[in-house]
Amino acid sequence: MKKVIILTASTGAGHNAAAKSLEEKYKESGYETFIVDIFRETSKPLNTIVTDGYKILANSFPAFYGTLYDAADTYTFSNKILKTTLMVLKRRLLKIINQVEPDIIIGTHPFAVGLISSFKRKKLTDALFISVVTDFKAHYAYINENVDAYITGSEYTKETLINRNIDKNKIFNYGIPIKEEFLCKSENHDSVINKFRVLVMGGSMGSKDIAKVVENLAIDSDKFRITVICGNNNSLKNALEKKYEDEIILNKLKVYGFTSEVSYLMDNSDVIVTKPGGLTSSEALAKELPMIIPFAIPGQETENTEFLVNAGVAIHVKNMNKIRENLDELIDNKTKYINMKKSMKSISSSYSISNIVNLSDDLIINKNIALI
Repeated sequence: MKKVIILTASTGAGHNAAAKSLEEKYKESGYETFIVDIFRETSKPLNTIVTDGYKILANSFPAFYGTLYDAADTYTFSNKILKTTLMVLKRRLLKIINQVEPDIIIGTHPFAVGLISSFKRKKLTDALFISVVTDFKAHYAYINENVDAYITGSEYTKETLINRNIDKNKIFNYGIPIKEEFLCKSENHDSVINKFRVLVMGGSMGSKDIAKVVENLAIDSDKFRITVICGNNNSLKNALEKKYEDEIILNKLKVYGFTSEVSYLMDNSDVIVTKPGGLTSSEALAKELPMIIPFAIPGQETENTEFLVNAGVAIHVKNMNKIRENLDELIDNKTKYINMKKSMKSISSSYSISNIVNLSDDLIINKNIALI
């Protein structure tokens, strides 16, 4: 049985979600699969520093985080950071790899690239390695000469890799890995005549940001209906339910906590208001659900926003107080709305998690042939 290790890290939910989606498909295809959180399973102190540090910087000091992100987006700087991290992690991670003896390793987090590339360079493992770029611009941390293949979420991402001297034959635009349920649309059961359906997904947006979005949209909301997903933020859910009790009774507003019905809710929405994380954006693209972006953390999220806006699939709201104005414009401009959906279909048409597994099969076969 072929074996695959999928490397992830808990700096934001997207890396773990991508890893889980890959795990499901590899298992279905007959692989023995192992998900490894490169920080949590090798160094608890470093895991705390990295994951908590990311949350604090991204949420409390976003401008500083963006500065660090941009500064690290050079080959030299990125490698210095990775080498420092490698000294702490490499021995324990290599032990895991030697125990599993994988045929292939998948990295859904940029730190995985430096770690595995170091092992391959020193011939400490002969496993094949695929780097999954989980944002729409390829940061230098995703890049190394010892990567066997790259998975991207758009042709634009592919071009950024080519511009950074990566062989185009190593780049495969199969999409940021998302659950297969997002790659197809279910029957629309929730259609309401003359009601434009707005889905607000918090993700890692702060409570104040989501509350502000709902406040601006809930005023005189006869034109549309709002669904809010609060995730595990129970205090936000309770606050919204209390403040908008009348709107909920009148079926103008629905509030969810954590839910496994995100795919269904996307299918039964006309637009999504969310942060531009790579995974959520990919789900929206696959569902052809136009995006309104009211907030983005400097760094990869601002780069994602730039790509999505330039691709004609999202509207960036720079002033939260004007989000209603932007939504009204989208509702009234049917041509713009239809064109956004067409552009989303064009971008996501190559998305296929099955093709990532098929690529792995091909790489393993070609490697074995070369050894004969």
